[in-house]
Amino acid sequence: MEAKRLALLCRELADNKKAEQIVVLDVRKLSSVTDYFVICSGTSDPHLRAIVGELEDRLREDHGIKARAQDGADGGRWVVMDFFDVIVHVMHPEVRELYDLEGLWSDAKPVRSLARRKNPAA
Repeated sequence: MEAKRLALLCRELADNKKAEQIVVLDVRKLSSVTDYFVICSGTSDPHLRAIVGELEDRLREDHGIKARAQDGADGGRWVVMDFFDVIVHVMHPEVRELYDLEGLWSDAKPVRSLARRKNPAA
């Protein structure tokens, strides 16, 4: 699957579980490690696990995609899922504010959805 499409799919799957402040950043010109970051917040440990579980299950079952590495899933407040060209960060709001990935990668371009909006003024 093309990297941008995977990043947007990860955003959609996180949204399925009501992840908050979902951001997709294009870091291709800034990083030699990955092409896209998906960053989102979960409001509690169970919420974080639900978001990560949705990503794991839907990507594996529907698309045959599995993270090549994952860290923080065992009680962590920041779970990182590495899909090579896409790295997903699922964080508690306090951890997200503390590490400020969006600030660190402020030169990255935010990625908009591929789908057309029903209301362009929105």
